[in-house]
Amino acid sequence: MTLIDVKSFAAGQWIAPDDGARVIENAVTGRVMARAGNHALDVQAMLDHARGVGGPNLRKLTFHDRARLLKALAAHLNAHKQELYDLSFCTGATQSDHLIDIDGGIGTMFVFASKGRREMPDAHVYLDGAVEQLSRNGSFLGQHICTPLRGVAVHINAFNFPVWGMLEKLAPALLAGVPAIVKPATATCYVTECAVQIMLESGLLPEGALQLVAGGLGDMLNHLTHQDVVSFTGSADTALKLRSAPHLLQNSIRFIAEQDSLNASILGPDAAPGTPEFDLFIKEVQREMTTKAGQKCTAIRRIFVPEAQIDAVTDALSARLAKTVIGDPKAEGTRMGALVSNAQKQDVLDKVGLIGTEAERIFGDPQSFEVTGADTQGGAFLPPMLFHCADPDNATHVHATEAFGPVSTLMGYRDLDHAITLVNRGQGSLVASVITHDPEVARHVALGTGAFHGRLYVNNRDSMGESTGHGSPLPHMVHGGPGRAGGGEEMGGVRGVMHYMQRTAVQGSPDILTAVTGQWVPGATESEGPAHPFMRGFDDLSIGETLHSAARQVTLDDIETFAHFTGDTFYAHMDDAAAKRNPFFPGRVAHGYLLISFAAGLFVEPSEGPVLANTGLDNLRFMKPVEAGDSLKVRLTVKKKTRRNDDYGEIRWHVTLTNQDDDLVAEYDLLTMNAYTS
Repeated sequence: MTLIDVKSFAAGQWIAPDDGARVIENAVTGRVMARAGNHALDVQAMLDHARGVGGPNLRKLTFHDRARLLKALAAHLNAHKQELYDLSFCTGATQSDHLIDIDGGIGTMFVFASKGRREMPDAHVYLDGAVEQLSRNGSFLGQHICTPLRGVAVHINAFNFPVWGMLEKLAPALLAGVPAIVKPATATCYVTECAVQIMLESGLLPEGALQLVAGGLGDMLNHLTHQDVVSFTGSADTALKLRSAPHLLQNSIRFIAEQDSLNASILGPDAAPGTPEFDLFIKEVQREMTTKAGQKCTAIRRIFVPEAQIDAVTDALSARLAKTVIGDPKAEGTRMGALVSNAQKQDVLDKVGLIGTEAERIFGDPQSFEVTGADTQGGAFLPPMLFHCADPDNATHVHATEAFGPVSTLMGYRDLDHAITLVNRGQGSLVASVITHDPEVARHVALGTGAFHGRLYVNNRDSMGESTGHGSPLPHMVHGGPGRAGGGEEMGGVRGVMHYMQRTAVQGSPDILTAVTGQWVPGATESEGPAHPFMRGFDDLSIGETLHSAARQVTLDDIETFAHFTGDTFYAHMDDAAAKRNPFFPGRVAHGYLLISFAAGLFVEPSEGPVLANTGLDNLRFMKPVEAGDSLKVRLTVKKKTRRNDDYGEIRWHVTLTNQDDDLVAEYDLLTMNAYTS
């Protein structure tokens, strides 16, 4: 059988493994199928290529440009995912497992692409928070901005998700504008190599944006600077060794870790046998024990149920586990494939031995189980194994030992506070779940366990039809956890992008902040266009271009007409004596929405033009009441411009309403879609 040579992609070149390469076995057969590793990789050249070529190429693009790049990459991978499926069977994964790893990774890229377009600016600077007023008259202001680090993201990934594990880190790094060097776990690096080849061959990635190390990193981490980031997924021992390296500590190099996790699930005290929640709980636990043969960082390792339900849960869960068909992952009907390697199988058995000193195995015998269509001895197969710990208060291994396979331990709790205490004995995890239909149970668990977990998953009959499962990290939500789980955080939408950027506090005048941020700041220079701004196309408008309207007097008849027309006859608008008893009003006042309507009448140009639609108002605030007899005038300023597609872009206008004394009455941001040409 010809071995697959898994190559590295370094400084623009594919480099084959050398004589010192490590061999990789097929998880299903146990036979050697590939080799990876080249001890002669020039790591400094790779870093230089990323920093000197990849970084500048990415930073030329705006956030929206990079988001479009991610979307195109995801679509290209999606069109070629069968190649990844075919190869991934060798890792022991089933077709259902592929959907989590391969489709899940591609879906994660799509989500980051969408969030980049919707939640980040079409610019090179990301604004973090509002402008801070640092002086009495507003001539000296502050703004937090985020800009891409000028280094490289080194991604060290685990063996269990060779595609998702890469893409969930790569997507936010590229969106931030930081090139990546990906180092997958050697055991499954051949799948990652295939995905990298597909992306590079697409021609979509700028040169230097992505490199791959198949095998060891050598001394690459010793060449990093404070502008670089290391993101690691794997064991706690390896994380400790890497993150405590003197060079990383001395240079304050960012290190994101996602490591061992004793995740837990609680059956709520209300979820008795016969309820939808009880059945859901059994289904969730069985799925988390067997998906990817239990090789998920989010799998349920500890199961907590009311003491009175131990027997019922044992019977129901054992019956469901007994239906798990173990065997060749390619075969139709197989529900659980092999572990990634025989070495990993042995590691799980060693950990099972520790757990077995405190708990009784009540389901699954690693010495006697059926494997369909594959070699039990050659392949890295294990059955799902369920343990019961009768004394969880005095046990230690069940709360501290992660058997990274189809293994979980069942424990009883006396009351909800006892359950919370036991769950927190894990000393930090990626996820804890509670299956309950009682909101107060969910609240109690959230308050009691939140500080110990990166994610809390609550499910019941109301959400079970659409929920994604205890063990499914979603790109919208943070993935990571405190303590034993590594103290790191990934994904979480734009939060994940921020790990690859530097937050900087910029201080200066309104004109300075406008120039730095690309967004008009109140108090900055205004300009007057040659025509009404609503008659000028997207590209013709300039940041800071302002329209000052004429004044309009608000009358008592206006207030009453608006009240009766809309049905808003709130006393402050209709009853002078009642309004005067309100500390906010001097007497009858105009409706806030009447003022907004009048403002539109003051600044709108009614003729057909490049303004296509008003799509909303943001940040509306009313500062001072308006009485009958007061006058109203409007200032309309181009605050920000964002291209949306080939036909139109979004204009964000800053609108202020002032009275006859120039006191600020109201302000808001108006959003319109404008054609590119007038």
